[in-house]
Amino acid sequence: MNRTFIVLICIALFGYQHTQAQPATTKSPDQTTPSFPSGEQYKNANITYRIIVSANHTWCYDILAEGRLMIHQPSAPGLPGNEGFKTKAKAAKVAGLVVEKIKNGEMPPSVTMDEMKKIGAL
Repeated sequence: MNRTFIVLICIALFGYQHTQAQPATTKSPDQTTPSFPSGEQYKNANITYRIIVSANHTWCYDILAEGRLMIHQPSAPGLPGNEGFKTKAKAAKVAGLVVEKIKNGEMPPSVTMDEMKKIGAL
């Protein structure tokens, strides 16, 4: 019985030391949430967009940083469904706004309904 008690104490101490030696890690509660890079990193980058075809003969955009895909926006942001904008020009207006937001360090570069109305994209 004495021997069993000593073994249990050794196991408990080993377990305690093992948990104390582990590096602290933090995990996001929602692992599916994308993380955006700091806006500072893109202030001087070459940010461009290209207009893409979307569902039902509508238009949307991709945002590129230094020629590499940064954002793929296959539908009009903030609107239900998977369709884009009715014209290439409206998609270009919103894409231009997103590029401006990125260059100003705003990450993520969210676009509101009011902003899209203001620039004539809706």
